[in-house]
Amino acid sequence: MNRWYQEKGIWIALVIIGLWFLSLGWLLTSYWVDFANPLTYGLMLLQAHLYTGLFITAHDAMHGSVAKNRKWNNALGTIAATLFAYNSYKKLFPKHHQHHRFVATDLDPDYHHGSFVPWYIKFAREYVSIWQIVLMAITYEVLIRFFPKPNVILFYIIPSLLSTLQLFYFGTYLPHRGEPNNKHQSRSQRKNHLLAFVSCYFFGYHYEHHNTPGVPWWQLYKQKEV
Repeated sequence: MNRWYQEKGIWIALVIIGLWFLSLGWLLTSYWVDFANPLTYGLMLLQAHLYTGLFITAHDAMHGSVAKNRKWNNALGTIAATLFAYNSYKKLFPKHHQHHRFVATDLDPDYHHGSFVPWYIKFAREYVSIWQIVLMAITYEVLIRFFPKPNVILFYIIPSLLSTLQLFYFGTYLPHRGEPNNKHQSRSQRKNHLLAFVSCYFFGYHYEHHNTPGVPWWQLYKQKEV
């Protein structure tokens, strides 16, 4: 039982990665797109949420909280980051730790002194490379040769973009805008565990994350109870 608990992060990471693959596979091969059916857009948002889970998994790996074994931890972090629009785990790693070290300063790669749109543009330019765009374009061209184009656009391309917006809004903009008056320069949303999970895997509890960065996302809600 103790060993299962110690390896729980690995299984949770594998579940998120597996659900993303299974969901995308079904949506590309078996779902008939009906633009008049609200379910279509609900499934698109679900896929976006799973995309966000990929990035959160990579993020936890950067803090060493996916697996105690470094090779397993970094391997799962690399896989999750790559599936999230071909992000480079090796490039994300130093930038994220720089964010934690210099939060809300000019040395923080996530921070911007400005409003939402300029900040989001700066955020995208910081983390999206031309090679990611090229690889996504190539993947798109390959996929539409085997699957219906509307399915590829709705369930592969758009969710990746929505997820980037979700991560930025709930995980960067809301927590760090303005000048929070605390040692971590971070705000937290009010305690509502369901909303916190749906919005961004509990990373709305952002002060708690900065205060205990080694706590994995699936236990972060407990820090709100402290």
